[in-house]
Amino acid sequence: MTEKVTTTHLVMDSPTALCPRLVDDAQVDVVLVSPPNPQLNHSLFMEIGTPFRWYSRLAWEYVDWDRYVNDPSVQTWLGLRAGVPFGYFELQHHAAKADPEVTEIMYFGVYASHSGHGLGAHLLTHAVQRAWAITSTERVYVHTCTSDHRAALANYKARGFSVERTETQTETIPDAGDPIWCSSRYYRSLRQP
Repeated sequence: MTEKVTTTHLVMDSPTALCPRLVDDAQVDVVLVSPPNPQLNHSLFMEIGTPFRWYSRLAWEYVDWDRYVNDPSVQTWLGLRAGVPFGYFELQHHAAKADPEVTEIMYFGVYASHSGHGLGAHLLTHAVQRAWAITSTERVYVHTCTSDHRAALANYKARGFSVERTETQTETIPDAGDPIWCSSRYYRSLRQP
């Protein structure tokens, strides 16, 4: 299926631009996934992303996830409430590949069952703080599109991101009944030869 999708690219050029919003709940925590866990990242991508048609990694096999999460430039952080995951974000630092050096929020999301409670703003505040904590970060970058959660763009702007540019493209998105949404290549790759 083809669909016109508008992508908004947002940047933050100073840690002082962050407008934090945190929930007042001692049971909420944000923790680094260490050691990296490819199965966890796959699960989060599928569970949080499928309703918003995140399709870029659907064809990844276990080896692709393993290579990605174990890349030293990548960090995965998990949002927890009373020990139960409510969302996650992935950061990737693009050192020496960009001028200025950029840390990108690669993926960010909250489970649908936890939305509407301020946890997205809380988690995004932590994502930005963690991005700025990476040595040599000079800019934090994120993008969102019209397929993402309806509050995503407003959350990014409210936390202090500014729009760098927007672009509209026609994308080919797998149909809802396409087996790729089951991530079958990933599961087949887990089988022993």
